Amino acid sequence: MSSLDGGICPSLLWQIDYTERVMESGLDELQSRTALDELFENARKYKTGSEYLKMLKFVRKFRTYSPFNAMLIYSQRPGARFVATAHRWSKDHGRVIKPAAIPIVILQPRGPVMFVFDVSDTEPLQYALPLPEEIEQPFEVRSGNIGKEIEMTIENALRDGVRVSEKQLGSQMAGSIQKADSGRHVNAVASRSPERKVKQVPLRYDLIVNGNHSRETRYVTMVHELGHLYCGHLGTPNGKWWHDRSHYIKPEEKEFEAESVAFLVCGRLGIDNPSESYLSGYLKENSAVPSISLDYVMKAAGLIEKMGKDSLPLRKEN
Repeated sequence: MSSLDGGICPSLLWQIDYTERVMESGLDELQSRTALDELFENARKYKTGSEYLKMLKFVRKFRTYSPFNAMLIYSQRPGARFVATAHRWSKDHGRVIKPAAIPIVILQPRGPVMFVFDVSDTEPLQYALPLPEEIEQPFEVRSGNIGKEIEMTIENALRDGVRVSEKQLGSQMAGSIQKADSGRHVNAVASRSPERKVKQVPLRYDLIVNGNHSRETRYVTMVHELGHLYCGHLGTPNGKWWHDRSHYIKPEEKEFEAESVAFLVCGRLGIDNPSESYLSGYLKENSAVPSISLDYVMKAAGLIEKMGKDSLPLRKEN
């Protein structure tokens, strides 16, 4: 298998296409592991602690694209600073792609793949303006204060039947998530229009956070617990939303995945959190990364990140 460190790996193109077809067909996770996990397994990438943390730190800082696409960018071009399509480089920044530049392949929203180029692959035209700060210094850490992310995430969680509550817990207890007693419902907002349409959704999960903690700490706890949920650690109410992985993933693998999700989501907001200490401590004692799914980690992080930004449409039950 060819390396992903430079250029477009033909196998990567096939694997991405295969991943899309697997997702659309609804194949069971046990019948077919996702193509990206197979790709990284075959390439033997990110199996050591240092390589895994290096990749996570890149994805955490590369906020222009989703965590999943940031991982794809890192796999092909670890030194990338800021990427965009050739059209966007020309239209927005007056720059053209160098003749020998090799494109980077990422997934396109509502489409197959798209090709992007790093800023180092471009050169300015005569009329080009200086590059903005977010391109020149894309990895600058922003403020560590949580804004609307908590409220938006709580509201969006209701569409999956997740009720978030605060309780006065001891200082050493952050929170938890567990399946809720059946037979009850919660009101999920179907639209952010003035009439705010509401739909009743079965209560499926109770997520508890420590009300004594700061907003930032409560958000970190919420992201960690939702990471467990969307990585399939608690099962699933619908296999088309996310897969049930509760029966074949070990406790340490579940915790490692949830901490990785929290590390990415909170880090991309500039929120300092203990996930890095956990990951570093684990990898210091264990040289190898546990058998986790990068696919689920990245997709769960991307979903939770979206939940904190704007209202998401209600789930389709069927």
